[in-house]
Amino acid sequence: MVHAFLIHTLRTPNAEATGFCRVLYSCVFGAEKSPDDPRPHGAERDRLLRKEQILAVARQVESMCQLQQLASGRPSLDLQTQICDEPVPLHESPHGVFGLAAGDPFREPHTVVWLGVLSLGFALVLDAHDNLLLAESTLRLLARLLLDHLRLLTPGSSLLLRADHVEGVLSRFLPHGQLLFLNDQFVQALEKEFSASWPR
Repeated sequence: MVHAFLIHTLRTPNAEATGFCRVLYSCVFGAEKSPDDPRPHGAERDRLLRKEQILAVARQVESMCQLQQLASGRPSLDLQTQICDEPVPLHESPHGVFGLAAGDPFREPHTVVWLGVLSLGFALVLDAHDNLLLAESTLRLLARLLLDHLRLLTPGSSLLLRADHVEGVLSRFLPHGQLLFLNDQFVQALEKEFSASWPR
């Protein structure tokens, strides 16, 4: 089962001093509760704990993406000024998998599958035993749908104003955090539905 899905900002490897990694959207499926939690402030403490955990994952994804870009030897793009009206070739985007030990930042061990697309990072936090190939294909599908239909990389696009559209995609392709085996006809039918209901 998927524990969380997140979208966050990415910086170029040589731009550590300019800004911080920001979580733009996150959805947690089945949240952990903080240990030894005496009420009445437990709910607020749980919310802050989730926020810190998601931010920790986003920072690790950003570090992994930067390391991969530096190791590849390719010149880094100016991610903030890159304008994308054309489809982004996701197969060329940095991607990877890493493990999170118990207690860092979650109580249980988890696996993170991530994808970096220009200035945006996408990640799934999985249970340690989940199918990684299915998770990677699901993450690429989610990223492609969100980039194509919500035009997240175009100037003036605000993910914060489109959270309901992101939730609509997740409810169909990642219902309650369950990874689904999807055939092409099902995906195409839902894409047509999205295109009709979300004018560009």
